[in-house]
Amino acid sequence: MNLRIVCSAMAFAAAIAALPAHAELGGAPTWPAGTATSSAAASTSGTSSTSGTLAVRRLSANATTAYTVNTTTLTGGTVVREYVGSNGSVFAIAWQGPQIPGLATLLGTYFPGYVQSLNETRATRGTGFGAASVQRSDLVVQSGGHMGAFAGRAWLPPALPAGVSANDIQ
Repeated sequence: MNLRIVCSAMAFAAAIAALPAHAELGGAPTWPAGTATSSAAASTSGTSSTSGTLAVRRLSANATTAYTVNTTTLTGGTVVREYVGSNGSVFAIAWQGPQIPGLATLLGTYFPGYVQSLNETRATRGTGFGAASVQRSDLVVQSGGHMGAFAGRAWLPPALPAGVSANDIQ
């Protein structure tokens, strides 16, 4: 009887551990430093790193800005980068690959506002196809591509560390 309980508990724990992990804007990083799968991340000097994590330091006029870029490759081959500020919160996400990642998961609590803004933009434009761009005071999302080659990025403008611009999110 006790063996059944132990086996059931182990099966439950294994099922929970097997759930896919995803980044969420404004939340804690999904993939702790050094746990990401192999992919290349560009450093500020233009060289490549095969490590899953890249620490970035930028010197601004007033202070040194530090953030970490955690990189992972999803099952379908899409590479997702989380930009994590020194406060431990994800302030930006970028993706590139054959499939669009689940934006509902990546954007988290910002997803409903994104969908509303996207619907308003597309209603004005008169089409539901093509690149998607939403620019709000609290959220910017840019996504585009074609079958087999998608890319995008999303960031929280108020959460960008000093000295970091949208051009740094790639």
